[in-house]
Amino acid sequence: MIDYNNFFLNDGMTYQEYRTLINELLLQHKTTGPDDSDAMLHYTKMNVQRMNRVDKTVKLNDEFLNVLSAVKNKYRFLVISEGWCGDAAQIVPVFDKIATSFADKFELKFVLRDKNLPLIDAHLTNGGRAIPVLLIMDEKGDVVKKWGPRPNVLQELLAKWKKETTDMMEIAEKLHGWYAKDKTQSTQQELLEIFKSIV
Repeated sequence: MIDYNNFFLNDGMTYQEYRTLINELLLQHKTTGPDDSDAMLHYTKMNVQRMNRVDKTVKLNDEFLNVLSAVKNKYRFLVISEGWCGDAAQIVPVFDKIATSFADKFELKFVLRDKNLPLIDAHLTNGGRAIPVLLIMDEKGDVVKKWGPRPNVLQELLAKWKKETTDMMEIAEKLHGWYAKDKTQSTQQELLEIFKSIV
């Protein structure tokens, strides 16, 4: 039985701590997780730039703000992530925006996937350890909703792209191009539906 409160309280990092850890590791030519290869360092550096950009530009749309305003109870967001993950870089700033915009309702913490395998293994996507995963917990520490690792429309596109090519650089280019055009709206829409169901 997973003690989510324990992960949240004892292992969880704030968004700022998560970002600082990634930056500090990069200075040591490392990234989060066990693979410090040049490729992983490159992905991580790109992801820092992506997070910086999304942090500056993300704006919660009016419909989503209305739904979040109507949330009565307090919730904890436990996010399973890694610094090298491209999807995470495009998505986790949205979680931070929600938590900082409604600090009285939501508390956000991050844990690293590869240091917490029992946790991610309880929340696999199609049998894989895909991230980011957002676990929404109530005040008792029970997980009431889960979301991730990316919007459904992109999940379907990704499956299609993987049938068309095995070139991961080409797939990554398409993926990040999609995120740039979408401007977090698909992520917000799916999260909006989740919050509607717990209001």
